[in-house]
Amino acid sequence: MVEKKFLSQSYTLETPDDTLAHYQEWAETYDQELTENNYAQPQRCAEALTTYAPEKNIRVLDIGCGTGLSGLALQEHGFTNIEGCDFSPLMLKKAEETNAYQRLFQADINDKLEIETETYDAAVAVGVLSFAHVRTEALREMLRIIKIGGLLVIGLNEKYWVEDQVDEKLKKLSQERELEILSQEYGDHLPGTGLGGWVATLKKR
Repeated sequence: MVEKKFLSQSYTLETPDDTLAHYQEWAETYDQELTENNYAQPQRCAEALTTYAPEKNIRVLDIGCGTGLSGLALQEHGFTNIEGCDFSPLMLKKAEETNAYQRLFQADINDKLEIETETYDAAVAVGVLSFAHVRTEALREMLRIIKIGGLLVIGLNEKYWVEDQVDEKLKKLSQERELEILSQEYGDHLPGTGLGGWVATLKKR
């Protein structure tokens, strides 16, 4: 029996229900398929946070944590106080097995989160911004739950970066003094598929 592949379908999802069903079904083989394609964003985003956050005991939220690949990368870089949230209960179950998180909970970042304003010192959203996943407009909600002066690191594929004009939207948020753009770096996303991606490090104003 040929093992079903899910990665290519991730870019064709159209509704939140499609997205949830897709990741629920993919949870068991998600790590294997991404590893086969040398998924680079968890390490790239962890490195970006490390560059601007010398303190490793800060409270970090891994938004759209999936099976925990980004939490493991953060843990490898010395971060010790990591929480995670995701839309898919089965993904969260896999993330729990990593032992990288202090707490895990279900959430839809496209809606208002049941989290107090200025709760976290930093947040990462690794491979989360994408069509039928999390819209760029959700950046305002991500910023809301971060303390003033806190950090937000986003990693996303080059197609969504261009098609949703993420660069222009970040500039607009900067002009509105919602954030400061500390860095924007192009590099690997999924080298195994030939797909590049961006990592942006942002500071909440």
